[in-house]
Amino acid sequence: MSASIIVLALLAFVAVTIFKGVRIVPQGNKWIVQRLGKYHTTLGPGLSIIIPYIDDIAYKVTTKDIVLNIPSQEVITRDNAVLLMNAVAYINLTTPEKAVYGIENFNIAIQNLVQTSLRSIVGEMDLDDALSSRDHIKAKLKAAISDDIADWGITLKTVEIQDIQPSTTMQAAMEAQAAAERQRRATVTKADGEKQAAILEADGRLEASRRDAEAQVVLAEASQKAIAMVSSAIGDQEIPVSYLLGEQYIKAMQDMAKSNNAKTVVLPADVLNTIRGIMGRNLK
Repeated sequence: MSASIIVLALLAFVAVTIFKGVRIVPQGNKWIVQRLGKYHTTLGPGLSIIIPYIDDIAYKVTTKDIVLNIPSQEVITRDNAVLLMNAVAYINLTTPEKAVYGIENFNIAIQNLVQTSLRSIVGEMDLDDALSSRDHIKAKLKAAISDDIADWGITLKTVEIQDIQPSTTMQAAMEAQAAAERQRRATVTKADGEKQAAILEADGRLEASRRDAEAQVVLAEASQKAIAMVSSAIGDQEIPVSYLLGEQYIKAMQDMAKSNNAKTVVLPADVLNTIRGIMGRNLK
């Protein structure tokens, strides 16, 4: 009976020994082996043999990309504007032994490093630049922390600025400023429209005056030519010329009488002589 117990104990010891000595590392993982409490080796994916009871699996780390959410924080810009910003970082443990032995908790360390660097970068920028320069902030942030985390065997794949929002009071001030700017643009647009309308109206009056003047010149030239033709035809005879001039005179008087603004029609003192010229004979 005692022999059976011993055999069973030996079989159990052998099974435990084999289990502790033969290790299968899953794909996407690396295991850190310590020998008597000291770092010995790093096991990659697949079947590996270690010395039972002497070697020990101290850490199991992933080789996949790790996503770190950077909590939202208040950041003050150079012009004293308060922004709420958060980010996300993608890292990879290229040297797992450095990551586990070089830093106590690399997740918290990287989060604090990103937040500190973000405050420093945005603090050198104005509000408008910070709101419109995500790619610039991203590039400077990646350059600022890549060298630091490389000492921990960690590679920063990329870092993205998830959200940039002004604080509540800052957002209210920006909305008021935007409303004032829209009102100013509306006023300027209205003034420009009125200015253009006045210019067009003045141009219209100028063009009408110019055309009226041209018409007066044309009529005067036509009258001049008519008188010249009549004078050439009648020679020194006075009656036809007087008739033409009298006719134009009477026409002008009729136009004045028909005008809505004419209250009184004044006849010249020599009206009889004018009529004599028109009738072509002497009235006595």
